Amino acid sequence: MDTIKEEKIAIYPGSFDPVTKGHIDILERASKMFDKVIIAVLKNNNKKSLIPVEDRVNLIKEAIKEIKNTEVDSFDGLTVEYARKKGAKFLIRGLRAVSDFEYEMQLSQANMSIAPDIGTVFLITKPKYNFISSGIVKEVASYGEDISKFAPNCVVEYLKRNNKKGTT
Repeated sequence: MDTIKEEKIAIYPGSFDPVTKGHIDILERASKMFDKVIIAVLKNNNKKSLIPVEDRVNLIKEAIKEIKNTEVDSFDGLTVEYARKKGAKFLIRGLRAVSDFEYEMQLSQANMSIAPDIGTVFLITKPKYNFISSGIVKEVASYGEDISKFAPNCVVEYLKRNNKKGTT
């Protein structure tokens, strides 16, 4: 008797404004743990973004084109509702420092109370990326400094093309 193996799908949610090398590091490792990882870019109308959602989606697609079992999408609303819609049973959350853990734990517990069928997997970024955040990338770029150590080349070029600085 053949059994059908259920595909293990994970959602990696975030604003990714912009995507960083730390985000890519987390995604690469998550892609080895799951059959499919969907990077879900949150449309947050309450937050002022540097890069429009559609451009963020396209930049991420470009940055991860070598990682085969991934998709990029955007969503609004609750992450767990989006995960259910996509058939995902896991959320991926990246941790850079102990300070991230408290917020992420609270978020995970809130999600668990809403959707007990969806778990959270925490992945710790490599030490060389643990200080990188989208906020730091945006700030460094705003001063015209080189961000190529922090963000994929497509992000560096995008910021340069759109006069948001990012390289000297």
